[in-house]
Formats: sequence, structure tokens, C-alpha cells
Amino acid sequence: MLTIHADSRGRALTVRGEWITAVGSLAELTAGEPRARVREWPGILTPGLLNLYGPELLDGTYHPDPREADALGTAPVTGDALAALPMDDARWGASARRGIQRLLAHGTVAVAGAPVRPAVITAVLRSGLGVVGRLGEPGGVPSLDPFAGPFPAEFAPDREPGSAARFAVFDVRDESELAERGAGTCVATVVAGRLVHRRR
Repeated sequence: MLTIHADSRGRALTVRGEWITAVGSLAELTAGEPRARVREWPGILTPGLLNLYGPELLDGTYHPDPREADALGTAPVTGDALAALPMDDARWGASARRGIQRLLAHGTVAVAGAPVRPAVITAVLRSGLGVVGRLGEPGGVPSLDPFAGPFPAEFAPDREPGSAARFAVFDVRDESELAERGAGTCVATVVAGRLVHRRR
């Protein structure tokens, strides 16, 4: 399936399978591929975010099941509260899957730092979320929103023909508004050519 993703500024990408085949304006790309499916998104098309806290958010955090909200709340669980929970591989795997969905909902397409728990590794591999190396621990308080952390938010490399189809769209006017309002403005995230998050 050939799909063209475009933002409010008219910037667009053509996706075939797991790869980007063209980058340009919506008018240019639809003229070149008139039969392609077109998805027009509000806001700006970006390469997607890199979250520096992969192990901290997936290996060292429990993301509660909604059915546990009465007992645990809905916020990520860490520290002493996490230490008090009876955790096994199945629970870590389910937590990682929910954590990955939360990362994707914030426009994250890759994390820095590889997980070490087997169930978490499996969840990451199946999700298509990218993993990059890092030197040491970044410090600061881990957050699902890279704009909320102590460091400038990092984006994945610019998308171009031949790049992996991995990007995110944020419902803001420009990059300055994105930095001000944060990654919660994400309306769509694509990983390996698949629409893995869409804000309803």
C-alpha cells in the first residue's frame, strides 16, 4: 500500500511498506502518485522524537493496567512503590507494552539505552521502536515527554527517500509551539510504515 502523509504546511512523505520513497510538497507527491492513499494531518510532520530514558521508562518503571487504577493509579510507578509490587516476566512484558504505547503517543520513535529484561526486550522488538546506544545514564527525572526533561528534546534524523518510515505528527503551528506545549500534542506516530498511534 502506497500512502502519502502530509501536514498542515503542505509538507509530505510517501511511504511504501517500511520505507519512505519520496519527500516533498503534497502537490508534488500526489502528482507523482495519483493513486496513493493520502492522510492529511493537522500540525507539523517531524522525524519523531528520541527519548533518552529507554531503560528507566521500560526496565525500571511499571505502567499500570487500567484495571489497576483503583489500587495503583494511572501514573507510572517507580521507586519504593515499584519495589513493593510482585513482578514477574509476564507483568514486566505487559508493563513494557503499555509503556511503549505511551511513548508512541508522545511521538517517540526511538529510545536511547537498550533494555535488559527479556520480556521488555521482546516487547520493544515487536513494537518496532528504535533503540540507539548511549554513554552512561543521562541523569535528571525520566519523562515520557522529552520536552519536560532537563535536556533539549532530540529528534530522529531527518526523513529522506530510502529512510525507514518512522516519524510523528504534532498538532502545533511550528517547532517553537511544539517546544512550548510538549509532546502531548502528538496526533500520529508511524513506525516501520505502520500507524501505531493516532489521537482520537
